[in-house]
Amino acid sequence: MNEPGSAASPKHEPLENQPNTGAGRGAHAAEQELIEVRKAKAARVRARGENPFANDVAGTSPGRSELPLTALAEVREQFRGARGDDGRYVSERIEAQAFRVAGRILFLRSFGGMTFVRLRDRTGELQLVCEQALLGSAFARLEDLDLGDIVEAWGGGMATKKGELSIGVEGFRLLTKSYRPLPTKTSFTDVEARYRQRYVDLVANPHVAEVFRARSVITGAVRAFLDAQGFLEVETPSMHTLIGGAAARPFVTHHNTLDMQLFMRIAPELYLKRLVVGGFERVYELARCYRNEGVSTRHNPEFTMLEYYEAYATHATLMDKTEALLRHVDETLAARMPGTHALWMKERQFSFESFARIPMKEATSRALAASGLPSSLLDTVEAGDAPIKEWARESKSRGRELDWANFRNGMKKTSNPGERMFCAYEYLAEPFLARDYRVHDKSIPVFITDYPAEISPLARRQDQDASLVDRFELFVHGQELCNAFSELNDPEDQAARFRAQVDAKARGAEETMDFDHDYVRALEHGMPPCAGFGMGMDRLVMMLTATPTIRDVILFPLLRPESG
Repeated sequence: MNEPGSAASPKHEPLENQPNTGAGRGAHAAEQELIEVRKAKAARVRARGENPFANDVAGTSPGRSELPLTALAEVREQFRGARGDDGRYVSERIEAQAFRVAGRILFLRSFGGMTFVRLRDRTGELQLVCEQALLGSAFARLEDLDLGDIVEAWGGGMATKKGELSIGVEGFRLLTKSYRPLPTKTSFTDVEARYRQRYVDLVANPHVAEVFRARSVITGAVRAFLDAQGFLEVETPSMHTLIGGAAARPFVTHHNTLDMQLFMRIAPELYLKRLVVGGFERVYELARCYRNEGVSTRHNPEFTMLEYYEAYATHATLMDKTEALLRHVDETLAARMPGTHALWMKERQFSFESFARIPMKEATSRALAASGLPSSLLDTVEAGDAPIKEWARESKSRGRELDWANFRNGMKKTSNPGERMFCAYEYLAEPFLARDYRVHDKSIPVFITDYPAEISPLARRQDQDASLVDRFELFVHGQELCNAFSELNDPEDQAARFRAQVDAKARGAEETMDFDHDYVRALEHGMPPCAGFGMGMDRLVMMLTATPTIRDVILFPLLRPESG
């Protein structure tokens, strides 16, 4: 018995594995020719009185109506004990048992009176063995099948001579004809084509599908963690009449009937805190958000964010909860996808073994010392006679190349000590967090705490130092993942900060909030002491699956329209 890999001729033409990926008119013409061949096969199926786009999978044909449709992984599970010491399946250990399965054809080759079919469903892959001696006249109908077709088949479990678990097919039927050729892993590699045709990418590149399966597991684990602690999941508006909840440029839309300008949600924060006022003391939302900003490996205009709010908690409480949440999610992912998780663990450059907690001022001071720079730098960097070149040489000699031009320009735009401190932190400390905070050969997540009040318009001022707020951001291998703070519940303080945002907008600032009178009114009814948390779900998936770009964890990222 020949099996895949033997020296025999393939059933299909080589072009079957060479779909058009934008290589020009020749490739397009070849693809169209293959499509016409496949359409002709569909016509032959119709001529036999069968539907090449069937919808009666339960069916009534003899030999299969009494069999339930079984997932391919379940078939493997049935014969888990049929392996020998070498890992191959042993025929004598496979009990006679019939199955009905369905899936997409990934591999199809004929060798004389035998055809091998590799089938894939949502749970995995399995081989079908089709023998002419068993199928009789139905064997000829295999000629109407192609790579990418979706079929159902029924028959008993078996092991081939090479010890591969298979189903010995007693009958089969085409369920869906695939008109377009299915690409291979090597022929479908163009990044933009993969994003545009994600439906093909998921078939051609199994590792891509694993990332999105992981995303579902991660999202479910986040929900389970919060649900177990008494949080209520809610939905709040995604179209707002005001810009609020974060400092970002919004997308603008228009409601025709009401003749109203609306803004697509940049954050659900202010609505969720209204619910805390209303008595929902633990509330969360997995919110689709939109920000009209640049696109990068970590930014997409449309993204998913987790926000939750907990009454009678502080930002310190949430640091403990964040560590527990991340470990819970990662442990769930390891339990649900152990093999793939192990591969991702090897690729990760960080560890959840421990976390660091560092005030922003201290992180900046440490960075200055590590770069060999004087603490007086923050007071002199704007001056024309500041020894920038000398500082640059010293920091470079210590392996810390700083973006001096943008740092200096950023400092010129600041108008108060808080903004100056944040600017210094952003350029001197943040780029080196993954390098400066490590355990063994891995970086550890870093909570940066004690943010200036000037850059945190919704956070509560510290009782001991009103220039700072009770806030943290979490950075994992240098990338921002979470933002949280003890919430401001003083309506007068909140109103003053909204006015400061409006004044900044009047001076030309673009990423500012509007004055939300209704939100201030809500606070005037009394919001209990509360802490709030926000985390980018796309970035969390990136980190846990060792994926370098955000577009690879979003099923259909925003792209420019196709040309031509």
